[in-house]
Amino acid sequence: MKARLMTGAAALAVSAGMAAADYSLTILHTNDFHARFEPISKYDSGCGEEDNAEGKCFGGSARLMTAVTEARARNENTILVDGGDQFQGTLFYTYYKGKLAAEMMNKLGYDAMTVGNHEFDDGPEVLRGFTDALKFPVLMSNADVSGEGLLSDAIQKSTVIEKGGEKIGLIGLTPQDTDELASPGPNVIFTDPVDAVQGEVDKLTAMGVNKIIVISHSGYGVDQRVAAETTGVDVIVGGHSNTLLSNTSDRAVGPYPTMVNSTAIVSAYAYGKFLGELNVTFNDAGDIIEAKGEPIIMDGAVAEDADTKARVMEAAVPLEEIRKRVVAQTSEAIDGERDSCRARECAMGSLIADAMLDRVKDQGIQIALQNGGGIRASIDAGDVTMGEVLTVLPFQNTLSTFQVTGATIVEALENGVSQHEEGAGRFPQVAGMSFAFDVSQPAGSRISDVMVGGAPIVMDKVYGVVSNNYVRNGGDGYKMLRDAMNAYDFGPDLAEVTAEFLASKGAFQPYTDGRIVAK
Repeated sequence: MKARLMTGAAALAVSAGMAAADYSLTILHTNDFHARFEPISKYDSGCGEEDNAEGKCFGGSARLMTAVTEARARNENTILVDGGDQFQGTLFYTYYKGKLAAEMMNKLGYDAMTVGNHEFDDGPEVLRGFTDALKFPVLMSNADVSGEGLLSDAIQKSTVIEKGGEKIGLIGLTPQDTDELASPGPNVIFTDPVDAVQGEVDKLTAMGVNKIIVISHSGYGVDQRVAAETTGVDVIVGGHSNTLLSNTSDRAVGPYPTMVNSTAIVSAYAYGKFLGELNVTFNDAGDIIEAKGEPIIMDGAVAEDADTKARVMEAAVPLEEIRKRVVAQTSEAIDGERDSCRARECAMGSLIADAMLDRVKDQGIQIALQNGGGIRASIDAGDVTMGEVLTVLPFQNTLSTFQVTGATIVEALENGVSQHEEGAGRFPQVAGMSFAFDVSQPAGSRISDVMVGGAPIVMDKVYGVVSNNYVRNGGDGYKMLRDAMNAYDFGPDLAEVTAEFLASKGAFQPYTDGRIVAK
């Protein structure tokens, strides 16, 4: 078992006595990049070249290239790893799938990445094409891919790399509920993260590897559990929950690194807005004697690498016609922030749900349900382009109409608020109905005051519902909708529906109206 992180005098004494054997490693890391190859705004959406020139934008592959190059120059031993979810989020992914992500990751010189749930959005075939294009290993310890021929020889549970004469073990981790979050198909079996990680740690340790890093796309809560319930893990590089860990930001969820026993946990928010930089010093036994660092914000102070910027601009040319088309106007910014739409009624959620219901209300549909996790960005005031709408709704989901009983609707709402504390994407944004929820109650008994069309819901009555095809087919835990009556999953694209609804409103005025109440 690893010794606890030593601090203060103990650390100084050890480092003084073993200076010759100490080994320093810099771990550079990203997570949840979501195809943000171009700079983004403070809303994590598109940011125009004029604003970028004025220093108002963040991120983008060109800034990351500069920051990674500079970090490698100032540190002796560096690795660059990614915590998953390179896929999905902008027109770049819609158009190129994983091809541009692979090109940029190779250009940046990543050493390894783990599989995010969104890497499965287009099934094993697209993921296989992505892994084939990469020049580094893709890791996932808690999934059995042996039954999926497309992936059985493409993904490893762990790997060993060498830096500065020292062996470093890397282990991948993905959400255990990826089968609910994406489209991995029936042949990939996901398993418990703790058991999977410990199994790989034991294998690596038996090989004489005593510096072990888990690259985890499982969320900050699971990362803390893995750290607490395993032995031998030195560092966990996080992803999935878009968590910012920092010692300087007032928006940080915890310190960078967060120490759990002897394990250092780091995470760098999302969308390439930060480059994580953790500097770790190991003694000869492989124990951490110092772990310090801070995510580096990719703001206007970080110069854009000219070659990388030129390549991204070239890749963007086919997207311009789609992206620049103005489809509507909004008088104010429309809030689609993750922290809003996964926790409460948000303006973007109400807009999207109302747009869905408006499209199919003449089909006997009374209720709309949209998962908060499917809402990926805000839109700022002024002209609204199709590119912005597609950034908010990038998944190419279609409208699904179906019929279920009132009891099933309440069950669906209970699922939607069951992981409220974790900020899970299943939180329900609705139209045609209202409800209250109380997170002080146990999951499964949090919903009350459900009204449909101004009347209390009737548990044995059949209602018409519209959602997106992902939710209707059981995504985000909505398994109770899989057996819905008269289901039709092939309606129009949700982004198109939302854009057309916005266009019909003149100068759109964002709103929330109390349809969701937290008790």
